[in-house]
Amino acid sequence: MSAIELKLEEMGHALPAPKAPLASYLPVKRSGNTLYISGQLPLNEEGLTTGKLGDDLDVEQGQAAAQMCALNILGQIKSAANVPLEDVAQFVKLSIFVASTPDFTDQHLVANGASNLIGELFGEKGRHARAAVGVPALPLGAAVEIEAIVEIA
Repeated sequence: MSAIELKLEEMGHALPAPKAPLASYLPVKRSGNTLYISGQLPLNEEGLTTGKLGDDLDVEQGQAAAQMCALNILGQIKSAANVPLEDVAQFVKLSIFVASTPDFTDQHLVANGASNLIGELFGEKGRHARAAVGVPALPLGAAVEIEAIVEIA
């Protein structure tokens, strides 16, 4: 088990197995030293976190969903891309989509669930550019979806 996986475990999380694509796309596409990780949903062994922020979910629940998406990104890096987490040179960008009501304006706070986890795990290598966007609906009714661009060594 890697140092990052041990730290993740100390934080109370396990590295999930990668989720299979739900449609016609690759979960990870590698181009040179860059990984493009397809949108990950807040899906774990307990199921999918569904709902809309500002309606049936609050910011804290949204942050937990975003954190779950970030964990799935890590699972895709390690298993689908076959890259040890220690080989991550930097997280370049996260694009975070939040299913929300028209009057909900705290997408940036929901996104912190993912950003904070990655920052805590990877330190300076985890600092990234980011977009946090409110959308009316996501696949399967998911509350959050996150895609990532990651540079590897």
